Amino acid sequence: MDMDQAYANAAFIAGGEGYPARWATAAAAFRASHAPKRLRYGPGPRHWADLYQPGRAARGLVVFVHGGYWLRFSPDDFSHLAAGPLAAGFAVAMPAYTLAPAARLAGIVAEVALAIAMLAARVAGPVHLAGHSAGGHLVARMACAGVLPEAVARRLTRLLAISPLTDLAPLMLTAMQATLRLDAAEVAAESPAYLPRRPGLDVRLWVGACERPAFLAQAGALATAWACPLTVEPGRHHFDVIEGLQGASPLLAALVD
Repeated sequence: MDMDQAYANAAFIAGGEGYPARWATAAAAFRASHAPKRLRYGPGPRHWADLYQPGRAARGLVVFVHGGYWLRFSPDDFSHLAAGPLAAGFAVAMPAYTLAPAARLAGIVAEVALAIAMLAARVAGPVHLAGHSAGGHLVARMACAGVLPEAVARRLTRLLAISPLTDLAPLMLTAMQATLRLDAAEVAAESPAYLPRRPGLDVRLWVGACERPAFLAQAGALATAWACPLTVEPGRHHFDVIEGLQGASPLLAALVD
């Protein structure tokens, strides 16, 4: 099997190359009408997060972590996905993190944990996490022991990993390996499918039925390992599977209801 093709998404989606520009345009329009507060959680150039507050007392905090194979994108590309949980009464935060190769995966995981701890200190109530693709990997890591501070981990109520990468071993056989520089120890330590989850945490997995078989397998591996529900949404591919977060939809309900 050609692993580069197995994990290529844009080439197998009609108009796939145009999605990043569409996301950025929609995100900019959302920020123009819903100005976030930009917060720092560390000294690095990408140690920041955008926080959106609802017009009433927040029901809790939703944190969305973006994907891009840990190599690209920022919260500025996905701001519009805050619309659904914000309308549902949650404060919504989107953290940035250092991209590879400037950071290794363990460092990225630690940064996301720091960001969530900072954000949780600013918003009372339950904490719900969502992430897409590489962001799905990162929020799944938050469900593992010893990643988040215990006081924050106890507040986790819901975790929704959308098209997550859960077993990192196949990525060592892709061209991305030249940048990610994964080794066997890192794969074992940072693959959620190899690790136990925090007992009692409500974890839900979501993937599009039209995704690459590799992503269906990745989601299935974690569903099996963690004995958690997996929804395969008909008609959705890797790039449009996140669109339900913008408003009333089964995906949004899985995160906030």
